[in-house]
Amino acid sequence: MEARIADVLVIGAGIAGLSCALRLAKDRHRRIIVITREADPEEGATRYAQGGIATLGPGDSAEKFVEDVLRAGAGLSLRRAAEIVAEEGPELVQRLLIREARVPFDRAQKGELHYTREGGHSVPRILHVGDRTGAAISQALHALLRELPNVELVTRATAVDLITFPHHARDPLTVYEPIACHGAYVLEQERGEVRRYIAGATVLATGGLGRIYRYTTNPPGARGDGLAMAHRAGARVINAEYIQFHPTTLAVPEGENFLISEAVRGEGGRLLTPDGRRFMEEYAPEWGDLAPRDVVARAIHREMTLHGYPYVLLDVSGIKNFRERFPTIYRRCRELGIEVPEEPIPVVPAAHYFCGGVWTDEWGRTTVKNLYAVGEVACTGLHGANRLASTSLLEGLVFGDRAARDISLREPRPIDPREVPPWEYPTDGVPADPALIHRDWRSVQYTMWYYVGLSRDARRLARAIRDLRHLWEDIVDFYRRARLDDGLVGLRNGVQAALLVAEAAWRNRSSRGVHFREDFPG
Repeated sequence: MEARIADVLVIGAGIAGLSCALRLAKDRHRRIIVITREADPEEGATRYAQGGIATLGPGDSAEKFVEDVLRAGAGLSLRRAAEIVAEEGPELVQRLLIREARVPFDRAQKGELHYTREGGHSVPRILHVGDRTGAAISQALHALLRELPNVELVTRATAVDLITFPHHARDPLTVYEPIACHGAYVLEQERGEVRRYIAGATVLATGGLGRIYRYTTNPPGARGDGLAMAHRAGARVINAEYIQFHPTTLAVPEGENFLISEAVRGEGGRLLTPDGRRFMEEYAPEWGDLAPRDVVARAIHREMTLHGYPYVLLDVSGIKNFRERFPTIYRRCRELGIEVPEEPIPVVPAAHYFCGGVWTDEWGRTTVKNLYAVGEVACTGLHGANRLASTSLLEGLVFGDRAARDISLREPRPIDPREVPPWEYPTDGVPADPALIHRDWRSVQYTMWYYVGLSRDARRLARAIRDLRHLWEDIVDFYRRARLDDGLVGLRNGVQAALLVAEAAWRNRSSRGVHFREDFPG
């Protein structure tokens, strides 16, 4: 099949990928292809970001912002990354989101922007659109993208593997050269065929990996695709043990994975045990209910473990305008028979955000030539051992823009497609059995939830690694023999991502931020 050729290939259509593509498209002679595995290009983690996007609020400063990031990051956040986001982020929010994309952020009574405060922030600095901020941002940025003639958006296109030399090179002498990326092999789902997408620069913007856990706030596409592809290509991966668990997701069977935004606590929500006891002051006297997420998640987990609670309660009765401020949460709770705000919301922790990822420098460059990573798949150092609330959208915005600026400066050119062999299909490929894929996914998810979850120790981690390695061997064998589809690609990537997390957690014999070792609690 004939290859598709672009100056830049962006894999992923969330805020990070869109920020990058929009900046690159300013040069109308540059051809950009953005691919997403989803049928709906707006589907993805950005859409489900309820709380908001951090910027600088009234009386705020970049210095305060940086110190809050460093405090939440538990000594592992990179100061330079925090400074870049604090210095460049607010201007990008104003220019791209407010002026160009016209995101309808909520306003106060006199028409000025309304800023709220979330856990770990010392001042109100979060802009929001009710409780659907990410959806509003995604919709607005996609509207801008559709106006650009030099950007092609391809849906239902699953990246299978990165095209890298020397691995995929026809010329054996490339073995003496540094690893370089030249695009990706992409499964076009409707055709069921894998096509070469050749590009001068490739940008991974594939999001996180929450779906490797049984309970998560993440959408189905958060399978660790970009992380696994980058790892197979030889890119450096760091801080993979740092998985942030959101403290509050809806604890009813029909409400699985539904996020109750941290902004609810920022606006006055209070955590209670089922018998009505406030408990956060016991775990975080300085912050109480607005403590950083890792502290709150572990406090809830400990209360549930110690007392056998199936959940804790989030009391929202003190939020006078709850229905107007959190319409999506209000509607979902009422649909499930929870009469908010008078009745408290039952909540439990769930896997939420990946603080580690593909190592990048301050321009989004990875250790593989011409391969960039932005957004949740990347590890810029900003989040350290624990992400500060509402900084993820801002990080994606900033580093997507920075990667584009670096690509524009370097202008890498696509290679001749004849240098890249076509995809090799199995000679006797049979359709992948959905039942087997489902069963193996459940094995990955339960292994990660019970052995590599909120609390870890050497015994459980060793068991997880042993089980995951055995599962990985079976899945890779299955992958090599079966006819390729999106589900099989995701399973292969998911088990690889799970192994990376488990092995990193086993190696790190200390407790810091969201990585808590019961056998090394200090």
